[in-house]
Amino acid sequence: MASEKKSFIIRVDAETLAAIEKWATDEFRSTNGQIEWILSEALKKAKRSPRQRPENKTPAH
Repeated sequence: MASEKKSFIIRVDAETLAAIEKWATDEFRSTNGQIEWILSEALKKAKRSPRQRPENKTPAH
């Protein structure tokens, strides 16, 4: 199943945005792509990613 992307407005201070833009350039990503990647990594680290499969779960009988 394909993931539908939704848009929303985000407000960040100028220094934070500049840092994200620099990071994105360093990694050959767009600023939007970098923000998506940062959010995805944060969700994985917090074990809240909707794409993560539950670990060591066996199917219910």
